[in-house]
Amino acid sequence: METAQLNLEPATDIPHDNRYYLNMGPQHPSTHGVLRVLLEMDGEYIINPQPVLGYGHRMHEKMAEHKNWMAFMPNTGRMDYAAALPYNHGYVALYERLCGIEVPERAEYIRVITSELNRLVSHHLWLGAFLLDLGAFTPILYTFIDREKVLDILEDITGSRLTYCYFRVGGVSKDIDDKFVERTREFIKYQRQRFDVYNKLVTGNIIFIKRAEGVGVISKDMALRYGVTGPVARGSGINYDVRKNEPYSVYSKFDFEIPLGQNGDSLDRYMVRLNEMEQSLRIIEQALDQLPEGPYLAKAPKKLKMPVGDSSFSVEAARGELTYYMISGGGDIPYRLKIRVPSYSNLSVLPELGQGILLSDLVTAMGSLDLVIPEIDR
Repeated sequence: METAQLNLEPATDIPHDNRYYLNMGPQHPSTHGVLRVLLEMDGEYIINPQPVLGYGHRMHEKMAEHKNWMAFMPNTGRMDYAAALPYNHGYVALYERLCGIEVPERAEYIRVITSELNRLVSHHLWLGAFLLDLGAFTPILYTFIDREKVLDILEDITGSRLTYCYFRVGGVSKDIDDKFVERTREFIKYQRQRFDVYNKLVTGNIIFIKRAEGVGVISKDMALRYGVTGPVARGSGINYDVRKNEPYSVYSKFDFEIPLGQNGDSLDRYMVRLNEMEQSLRIIEQALDQLPEGPYLAKAPKKLKMPVGDSSFSVEAARGELTYYMISGGGDIPYRLKIRVPSYSNLSVLPELGQGILLSDLVTAMGSLDLVIPEIDR
């Protein structure tokens, strides 16, 4: 039976005949893809929530063992479809580290600019969908207007609007031009004005505050125990961001802050992401000001022969720390590629986080985690 397989044990001394089980997902709109949560309930209160994964598993890591770097490159954009460029970045940087390939400085700046634009559209998507989960329809109309402006900018140079395959070992596939720079600067100015709209519509809305404040609290200790990263960890006051703590690419050249929460609740996680959007704008603005001339792609061999050994590389994806770990036996195809995605560990807090809360509050708590299930089911 399903309950026996999941090893569900009563979390309280409530008599068994007063308990029942409820499936939330995989079709439920607030489960963000194909996630099923098996809920042990007492009335409207959750006793024990158990995530059930595997509905969309596609064996990306196994595919990597049968493809060279270029053939696997499109796969990286199909894990976290909401923020694919950081997945591009970590993958090519892993090869560059292992093979000793030096990336032109201009290419590194372009990577940062495009990755931060992608982080913005990811947060746009989360913000609109999060409020939609809570029953507010209007915010997603505003966030998608803003999101479309960025997608138009990225489409011009990447050729895609969602699952990007823009980065290359040694740089990027296409240089940015003056039109890209001008449109990006216009968007920065526009987006900063829109924050007032977000704050009036959502941040100061008493209904939203009552739905989010004190709901889904993740203490600092809980976050550390489960290996939570990204805005979820920073919402609990953990000052860790790969871009600051282990700077890669050219992030060390920019002045930006790491927004932190205090209470670790859903409201804090909302505020962290909203403030991160302004920090992304700061990074992009500085990168455009400092953008150097030069090549956008190094002269790397099309067929890379990797040395025997292993290597790893971490980047700050939109949902937290993303790490690629590769074992090479020589040749151009990895012996093993392991991908550490942020959503998996962020989801792992759910069984503890959801105990004793209302079913309606679980929607808030899960939405504030910003889960992308295909990233987990890779």
